[in-house]
Amino acid sequence: MSVDTPAFPTRLGAARRTRPVAILAVVLVAALAINVETTIVNVALPTLNSALGASTQALQWIVDAYNLAFAALVLAGGTIGDRFGRRGALIAGLTLFAAGSIGAALCTSTGPLIGMRLVMGVASALIYPTTLAIITDTFRDPRHRAAAIGVWGAVTGLGVAIGPILGGALLEVFWWGSLFLALAPIALAAALAALFVIPATALGQAHRLDRGGLVLSVVMLGALVYTIIEAPDRGWTSAPTLGGFAVALIAAVSFAWWERRRSDPLIDISLFTNLRFSAASCAVTVAFFALFGFIFLITQFMQLIQGNSALETGVRILPVALSIAVGSILGTRLAVTRIGTKAVVFVGLLLLAASFGWIAASDLAITYPTMAMQMVLLGGGLGLTTAPATDSIMGVVRPEQAGAGSAVNDATRQVGGTLGVAVIGSIFSTLYIRHLADSPSVSGLPAAAQSTAREGLAQGLAVAGQAPPPFAGAVRNAVDTAFLAGLQAGCLTAAGICLAGAVFVLAVLPSHPKASVAES
Repeated sequence: MSVDTPAFPTRLGAARRTRPVAILAVVLVAALAINVETTIVNVALPTLNSALGASTQALQWIVDAYNLAFAALVLAGGTIGDRFGRRGALIAGLTLFAAGSIGAALCTSTGPLIGMRLVMGVASALIYPTTLAIITDTFRDPRHRAAAIGVWGAVTGLGVAIGPILGGALLEVFWWGSLFLALAPIALAAALAALFVIPATALGQAHRLDRGGLVLSVVMLGALVYTIIEAPDRGWTSAPTLGGFAVALIAAVSFAWWERRRSDPLIDISLFTNLRFSAASCAVTVAFFALFGFIFLITQFMQLIQGNSALETGVRILPVALSIAVGSILGTRLAVTRIGTKAVVFVGLLLLAASFGWIAASDLAITYPTMAMQMVLLGGGLGLTTAPATDSIMGVVRPEQAGAGSAVNDATRQVGGTLGVAVIGSIFSTLYIRHLADSPSVSGLPAAAQSTAREGLAQGLAVAGQAPPPFAGAVRNAVDTAFLAGLQAGCLTAAGICLAGAVFVLAVLPSHPKASVAES
């Protein structure tokens, strides 16, 4: 069956002829709200620490509760849209997202706030895969679809910058709850517009929901992401970590076995034998591993080492956001020409590897113009990688499973990003602690101060600021040196993984689609 042949009748045909731009605008606003949400809360963590008396563990779960719910339920969310209508799924998700945002803004303690973040994660799992599925169904022509997905990918870059900038600006004027409250009207406006702009999907036949596959997908993705989140604290070889990975693996094998037996599966498992699908998914995973690892390190450097505020940091990472946007649009245009997806994604991953290698060679005296050039290289590489790879993924998915295919793409982003923070964070922490332990100036401090300094960069700088004058400068220098060692090791790791990903893509990713969905 041709990838552009509808498998079921819809009323979207008229929409594609009369108002595809309006449909695209609505889903882009919805996608932007989700992308902003993934970054905006990070700038509020110091404020939440003081305003709610949140512990370090509570702060971690304020961030991770959203990520865990999103990742665990994204495949289920995409499938619900496929089975029961994408417009309805999008409106329900946006309404729930607005309710969760309002609820989060009204919280007065960390427990309820974590609960509201879970609600927002559930809502995002409905929204995000549905946006890409609607784009794929609206723009059936490969060139038009690629252009639309390029713009959709550009929104990711804008979200990276808008989140910290908006968050920093709101915190300078209003209370911390305004970060969540500001997203509610955006979500409700998108839901209202979707009701009038996006036509309802009319399925040609009744589709039974694959409940067994749904449960197994939640267990598989939930166990994987939860284990990755907890691994840095528990240890990568600890019994709970190995047990968590074992649960995820067993659930994945069971999911594949179950889906192959179903006549109407959650997702067609044979898609993973299609290299335009599986190799592109790997490329997306690698790219978001690099991006989230970079954000984890660079925000600490800009705020704690260079002394920038949250708003100033958000403004300074604009080069990443803008270059992601440019790379996404340019990448999808190049991929549909004779250049092909393979070459574009390969170059994108090489640019990512080069940017991390360049960052790893830097020192703490680096100037912002140099950092901006590094970020342009990184963002351009990310855009050239992810947007064409996403178009490749969606180009081989049957229209009736576009939501599930989009969910796989979203899951790879989430797993890659979570893994990037966990792995690069672990490498950074290991090198940071090791260099502090080897420092004579830190070893001369009281045991309690040494223990505090090893907890993280912020704690290390606080210990340096409280040290007696004869030792303060030496302790600060030791902390800076330890941070630089962790930064360089983390960036070298990211560079190596991006380089390996580039080689893999060059070896196996097809340049152009074949005539049918089934390719190998």
